[in-house]
Amino acid sequence: MRVVSIVPHELFQALSDLTRLRIVRLLADTNEEACLCEIADSLQEPEYKLSRHLKILRQAGILSAVKEGRWVYHQIVRGESFLNLLFESVRSLPDPEKVFATDQKKFKKRLPLRESGRCRTEQNTAIKKSKVK
Repeated sequence: MRVVSIVPHELFQALSDLTRLRIVRLLADTNEEACLCEIADSLQEPEYKLSRHLKILRQAGILSAVKEGRWVYHQIVRGESFLNLLFESVRSLPDPEKVFATDQKKFKKRLPLRESGRCRTEQNTAIKKSKVK
């Protein structure tokens, strides 16, 4: 297990980007782990862009990652009371434009593509191009 030292200003700096905030909100709301292609389908952002954002969130100590074969599963770090409070704050942020809600709907639409609870497919362009209602 890798221990990450959390630096408060780096933690908030990591959350200062909307894409990173969307990732954290998605994982905090669902309490699921997700691979890059599932996050890309949910946020409708390119994998190369999200990969960079996920790295920043891991380095800040907000996310952890576990590699299984060619897939890397990301999840929010649990256990620290200040992080739990932070995630609860992120979950309670207003969503007037329904960005977070739309991300959630797309993620829930993506979950049935898993096999035995694990992602086994690449980014799904059909989901990426479809509108969630």
